[in-house]
Amino acid sequence: MKALEGIKILDFTHVQSGPTCTQLLGWFGADVIKVERPGVGDATRKQLIDVPGADSLYFTMLNHNKRSIELNSKNETGKEVLTRLIEECDVLVENFAPGALDRMGFTWERIQEINPKLIMASIKGFGPGKYEDCKVYENVAQCAGGSASTTGFLDGPPLVTGAQIGDSGTGLHLCLGIVTALFQREKSGRGQKVTCAMQDSVLNLARVKLRDQQRLAAGPLKEYSQFGEGIPFGDTTPRAGNDSGGGQPGRILKCKGWEQDPNAYTYFIIQAAVWEKVCDVIGKPEWKTQEGYATPPDRLDKLNEVFAAVEEWTKTKTKYEVMEICNPQDIPVGPILSMKEISEDEGLYATGTMVKVDHPERGEYLSVGCPIKLSDSDVDVVRSPLLGEHTHEVLSEVLGYSGDELKRVVDSGAVGEVKA
Repeated sequence: MKALEGIKILDFTHVQSGPTCTQLLGWFGADVIKVERPGVGDATRKQLIDVPGADSLYFTMLNHNKRSIELNSKNETGKEVLTRLIEECDVLVENFAPGALDRMGFTWERIQEINPKLIMASIKGFGPGKYEDCKVYENVAQCAGGSASTTGFLDGPPLVTGAQIGDSGTGLHLCLGIVTALFQREKSGRGQKVTCAMQDSVLNLARVKLRDQQRLAAGPLKEYSQFGEGIPFGDTTPRAGNDSGGGQPGRILKCKGWEQDPNAYTYFIIQAAVWEKVCDVIGKPEWKTQEGYATPPDRLDKLNEVFAAVEEWTKTKTKYEVMEICNPQDIPVGPILSMKEISEDEGLYATGTMVKVDHPERGEYLSVGCPIKLSDSDVDVVRSPLLGEHTHEVLSEVLGYSGDELKRVVDSGAVGEVKA
């Protein structure tokens, strides 16, 4: 039995943040019914097309384990169908612009009248306040949530990260909120609203930088490279390049082949507990006891020299050889893996973290699998649905429409073409 088997999700989400959330719920066994505009569907179906005539990877990789129904929610019969879906489902998830559901006639108060046990989960760009009506995309969220101002090097501009912490990060937060609300419903018998703002989610993921903002009141951040370089600190958390956010000195260093391979690098952390082992590995045994090098405080103003010496050693090894030598000695290192290398990692396929999926329009493609592993709830990654592929199933199996009643709904234009 799947963990969320029997839970029905009414999925009114699009693009990335909401679909990330509902895909996770589908992976855990929930029946996710994706509501899409007839003839159009989720905007990402046709964004960044790489195979003509097929749904994009953008769409397919975010909408596994779902059923698709085409529904015109502005049509009176469509509103009737939507009302029935709200009656039958446990959770409604949406990431519309603020007020969109209200304009359809489905305010939170109306939804509670239809189904008091329903959980309504929403993603917005900002929480209540002066920006709550602003439109937000991934990089806007990273900038507004404090991530970009603290990412990059001190002498360069703010940078956004390639990890989708605004969209997918918010989807992950919302998923936890939904599961928590479902758990509470078991005790209270009531549904509730669950909201997640993209700005808030990014800030939660950037909390160590908020930590450092407060620490500035006590003096300079000594673990930052700029301290050892004698660069004064301002009144806000600075960009710290590749320094370790955990307080242990760490940097990305060149490895053998870096001249030709843009990813021939390793991340190398110098912990106090393994300092003597690091000294032996890089051929600097004298640093173990030498004045000015023996203790972490002594080394803070010499980190450029120390890491330069470490890099002279790493440049003689491949990033994998660095791992093979350092890991048995508990020296924390990690290779910079390209997406190509990740896509060829057999270990990731063995654990289900990477999967190969067959699709009727585009053939086989690679995707991420569920990153969360439950010992009693295996995840089967099912391909994304074609537009309206399950309209007939949902109308008949979930809502009980049949015969003349089904014909009436179809003829009204409330749903897209019914695919038997």
